[in-house]
Amino acid sequence: MIIIHEMNKIYKMSNIEISAIKNINLEIKKNEFVAIVGPSGSGKSTLMNMMGCLDIPTSGTYILDNMEVSNLNDDELAEIRNKKIGFIFQSFNLIQKLTAFENIELPLIYQGMHAKERHKRTEQALELVGLDARMHHKPFELSGGQQQRVAIARALINNPPIIFADEPTGNLDTKSGGEIINLLKDMHGQGNTIILITHDNSIAMNSKRIIKINDGEIIDDRQVI
Repeated sequence: MIIIHEMNKIYKMSNIEISAIKNINLEIKKNEFVAIVGPSGSGKSTLMNMMGCLDIPTSGTYILDNMEVSNLNDDELAEIRNKKIGFIFQSFNLIQKLTAFENIELPLIYQGMHAKERHKRTEQALELVGLDARMHHKPFELSGGQQQRVAIARALINNPPIIFADEPTGNLDTKSGGEIINLLKDMHGQGNTIILITHDNSIAMNSKRIIKINDGEIIDDRQVI
């Protein structure tokens, strides 16, 4: 599913070059549940941005689902994200003036899907995350855990093979965070490739494989027993 070879990302600030990730070599197979772990500033979010086609590397190659994506333009990257990738963020990234239903439906509107099919798929996604009774509520009327469930439903709405979850429990209490992790496990069980970005080792232990990154380099890569 993912093959990365000698990937580097360098940011230039005035006359200073900062290496955010350095010589990354990595393979992730279809239907793996992987956690990428590291402290703040370690490079894990930069790596996620490369893998999620939100940015392109300075050098190296990135093959996603048998397609070389390292040098694609913004429109081409956007098309790949729309078809192959779902994102779940710590801050939920919901549109406050839209209901839960409308937030989830939005990617399908961008796709140009017919209204009847959009509504059917959106209702199914709401049922999947247990929020069908709250579909007409706006984000400020929902708890943090419920908002993250809406974000998960939105990430799933296009049936993407890969889900990136960036600190998905960071703004949640322990109970809600546990529920979100269980939803990720369910998604993995249904065939999705899950890539979890976290600074928390206890959260990472819910995955099947832990990749540790520090100072932009992978320092450990092991299966969870």
